[in-house]
Amino acid sequence: MPRFSVIVPVHKVQGYLHACLDSVLGQSYRDIEVIAVDDRSPDGCGAILDAYAARDERVRVVRLPENVGLGRARNAGMEHATGDHLFFLDSDDTLTPGALRAMADRLDETGDPDVLVFDYARTHWWGGTRRNVLARLLATEDVFTAAERPEILDLLMVVWNKVYRRDFVAREGFAFPPGYYEDTPWTFPVLLSAERIATLDRICVYYRQRRRGSILSTTSRRHFDVHEQYARVFRFVDARPALAHWRPFLHAKMGEHCLDILSKPDRLPPSDKGEFFRRTAEMFRAHRPEGVRVPAELRVLEGSYTGYVLRQRAEKAGQELGRRARQAGTATAARYARVRPAFRRPLDPDLAVYSAFSHRGVLGDPAAIHRAARELAPHIRNVWVLADEEQAAGLDPDTEYVLLDSPGYRRVTERATYFVNNVNWSGALVKRPGSVHIHTHHGTPLKYLGADLLDRPGARLGFDVPQMLRRADRWDYSLVANRHSELVWERAYPCRFTSLRSGSPRNDVLVGASQERGRAVRARLGVPDGDTVVLYAPTRRDYRRGGLVERLDLARFAADLGEGRTLVVRLHPSLAAGPARGLGLSELHRRGVLVDATDEPEAQDVLLAADVLVTDYSSVMFDYALLDRPIVVYADDWGAYRASRGTYLDIMAEAPGHVARSPSELAWLFDSGTWRDEEAARLRSAFRRRFCEFDDGRAAERVVRTLMLNEPMPERPAGPARVPAQATGVDLLTPS
Repeated sequence: MPRFSVIVPVHKVQGYLHACLDSVLGQSYRDIEVIAVDDRSPDGCGAILDAYAARDERVRVVRLPENVGLGRARNAGMEHATGDHLFFLDSDDTLTPGALRAMADRLDETGDPDVLVFDYARTHWWGGTRRNVLARLLATEDVFTAAERPEILDLLMVVWNKVYRRDFVAREGFAFPPGYYEDTPWTFPVLLSAERIATLDRICVYYRQRRRGSILSTTSRRHFDVHEQYARVFRFVDARPALAHWRPFLHAKMGEHCLDILSKPDRLPPSDKGEFFRRTAEMFRAHRPEGVRVPAELRVLEGSYTGYVLRQRAEKAGQELGRRARQAGTATAARYARVRPAFRRPLDPDLAVYSAFSHRGVLGDPAAIHRAARELAPHIRNVWVLADEEQAAGLDPDTEYVLLDSPGYRRVTERATYFVNNVNWSGALVKRPGSVHIHTHHGTPLKYLGADLLDRPGARLGFDVPQMLRRADRWDYSLVANRHSELVWERAYPCRFTSLRSGSPRNDVLVGASQERGRAVRARLGVPDGDTVVLYAPTRRDYRRGGLVERLDLARFAADLGEGRTLVVRLHPSLAAGPARGLGLSELHRRGVLVDATDEPEAQDVLLAADVLVTDYSSVMFDYALLDRPIVVYADDWGAYRASRGTYLDIMAEAPGHVARSPSELAWLFDSGTWRDEEAARLRSAFRRRFCEFDDGRAAERVVRTLMLNEPMPERPAGPARVPAQATGVDLLTPS
């Protein structure tokens, strides 16, 4: 008996069916049966299913004599299911790599609950990917009932983001009704009846958002089916007195759902909208629980359709007025910026304004310069620009900040003498004569930037290069850590700045860092004492919308590393808030398979904790080289990366350590001990000499003394930078 019965109803999806079945049959977890239900599909789906069944014994095709619709096709699949758990996958959606293994592991961990709820991401036809906005509700280790955690019912009420224990479904007699919205009278009864519900905080399904052809996006009277589907839910609750307390919740959900359908422009024929509203209002009145206050947003159902239409028009008019007001405000601000200079007060010689990573916090090079300014120039007032109050949470009480585009922001940016940023300031900020703009960059450049993107249309998607250069015209100083950076910046940004051979202020902490600091970070991350820390820090890809490409099976890599080694993962900042962490990283962190250090505010702390860095083409390799610890380059797509983005050096020919081009090569490097052999040390030494040239641990001091205090800076000592202490001792697993 297989662990999973994957039931796939099929109708008019020949363009998507291959991808769906490949995503299931290509999973590393193979204890499954696939029951593909051909719902009398008039296209080539039947032949596709026959071909898959002929070459994979796990596929069984069930053919229906007539088209019965999605719900009853699922019922037909259930009749043939023999697995422990049922999983319904729509035939235009796909499983993410490793999804079934993650489901099986979580079921084992929670003792085979009645229902396992997992995460999904919407994949749009134009290439965008967006994670479920309520994913936070899945981040729990407990097994629970809906009564104990009613917020689980706020998730999308669909069948395909869950797996169900088959004997639970059979015992309760659950089945799908005919018609649209068939998931509603399945999902509510199932979740309300389940005695044990578990969650999996991992994206397991890519929910395809089709441009055309989606059933629920079809304009039709079939959307009236939603009323009968909710009637079925209420009948289910009425037949079970123990569930009576759910009626107010379900009553509100019904009203919200129907109003949502009514508001969509592509659901109902315009001539039928009045009838739909009236039937919804009748049902809303009929099922209203006694003594329950109707939420304000649903009170429109107590009135007439004319009142509803007037309210909708008023809301749209208000939104339009707001949009025009914002436009007018922007135009006024721009005019203000142009005419205001004549009325400005003098610059404040003791005011410095800082920002980092588009106002995301007190971070990076600007933060290091800020710390040095507070120590060396206490008379200077230091003010940070932050995007919102969330970014200000956790700041030291004595760290002054203003919010972007607030009156306070306008006051300080109008009078500040010093501007420190690692991202360009907005175009509305006018550089005044006498002000000093210090640009720190993000790190040593490997990939093309600035004007060099002009012949890379894919890489500059979303970038206005001429505008970028106009903003760079405000720079007075560009900080560099090596001659390579100096040459690149002056080519990529053909502006009038002066290159300052300062070193990287954020990396001052890496030069000569104590062993104790690395140990403290390791303890905070939960790394066992004595473990060798392998840090994996991949970058984004420009040849893929959103930047995410799943290059490495992290669970397999962690297992290949073996006992005594802890895998720590830090994603590129641009991927941190997207679906990347939901594709297994968060779940692997929760299970202790690896450590997710993406949320650590300072990258340098994570570097100090690591004994070896594994990266692809991230500039973090240039920073980590300061530590003189092993670096392994994982470059399985170097050709595609270089062709799409463009690079300033061939990292294959000038690598800071050994290069792996496949997962097996990467595993071999660690298993054999080659990752830290004499050749690795030779490559790293050459790399350090070239790219750690100006880093001596005094970069932030150099910026403050020379640019803010106009003091001379002592010459840096001859020879390479000091080498920090190792985070741990020798790797006991390395063969002798």
